[in-house]
Amino acid sequence: MERAVSRAWRATRQLVVGFGLSCACLFLVALFLIALAATALVVGAGMLPETVLTVRRFAGFERRRVGAWTGVEVPEAYTALTGTVVERLRGAAEDPGTLRDLRWVGAQVVYGIVLFCVAVVVWVPAIVVDGLWCGVLGRTPVVLPLLTRIADLASAWSRALLTPSPQALLARRVEQLTETRAGAVAAHGAELRRIERDLHDGTQARLVSLSMRIGLAKRAYDTDPATGRALLDAAQTQAEEALTELRHVVRGIHPPVLTDRGLEGAVRALAASSGLDVEVSVDGTDDGTRAPAAVEAAAYFAVAEALTNAARHSGAERASVTLTRTPRLVRVRVHDEGRGGAEEPLTGTDPEQPRGTGLIGIRRRVAALDGTVRVTSPAGGPTDIEVELPCAW
Repeated sequence: MERAVSRAWRATRQLVVGFGLSCACLFLVALFLIALAATALVVGAGMLPETVLTVRRFAGFERRRVGAWTGVEVPEAYTALTGTVVERLRGAAEDPGTLRDLRWVGAQVVYGIVLFCVAVVVWVPAIVVDGLWCGVLGRTPVVLPLLTRIADLASAWSRALLTPSPQALLARRVEQLTETRAGAVAAHGAELRRIERDLHDGTQARLVSLSMRIGLAKRAYDTDPATGRALLDAAQTQAEEALTELRHVVRGIHPPVLTDRGLEGAVRALAASSGLDVEVSVDGTDDGTRAPAAVEAAAYFAVAEALTNAARHSGAERASVTLTRTPRLVRVRVHDEGRGGAEEPLTGTDPEQPRGTGLIGIRRRVAALDGTVRVTSPAGGPTDIEVELPCAW
């Protein structure tokens, strides 16, 4: 009985919010008519795009509300309203989402109020019938579940009215892929320039100096063996330094530890070398199959950036890394108990640093693989960075 009452109250709250939204939609209808009249008089042409944006916000609220109730997200697809007043007007008028949202506004006014009234009426027999049927006889409620069904009906209608057409979703998907592809191309070009700069300014310069020292040692060896030996010792030291720099460049491209030990082993190596006390845990069964190299590299660099930023900026002493493997994706979660505030890139967004020195680098690398990054970092902490990378095992 308690469970049924709890569900009924939750459904009633859902319907009450829907009733309030219906009242707000009445205001939106009046606002839209005023905007149309102002646009027809030309003097208020800029009012219509702003009204459309307001309608989008209300529709977005309803999408989130339906998604929270049903557990299934309602997608959205809109044309951006930017540019001059004429361009914004054209965008608002030509966007199929505008008509879709207006249909929902009109329908919400009707079914939001009607279903709320039905729920109020249902509560009366529910109290009498289920109070006796369940409270006295101990039977299963028969009227209270109707409230949940009414809330489900309202959510189903909102979903049907607000879900974009397949063509609109496809167009939105193409836009997203175009953006991520442009970001991936820019990041790739910047990465190549970084590698070239590291090789030119570091390793190449040391090798040139090494060649000169060996040449001097050859000239001095016959006349002054001690000087020649000293020059050869210095040349050997310089060769070792050049090898160290070369290894650093290679690790920036694809860490050898990732190839040798896999993602889990590489992350544990990162945790061991971090300035924090890092706990690594792994969820999901491992049948020995490894993710594609690009996915492993993106996950590895995301952990590396997150731990580096946590050590430098969070003030935390401990952190945790969780690797989760599912049939369709690899999920990485980095948590620290620091001061938070990591919503913005922590050390800049220089396009010449594609791996980034903050969240922008993680987002670029993950977006190139059609992954997602979620950051929760309120002021005062804690900070959670969760990366999901699609992967077919």
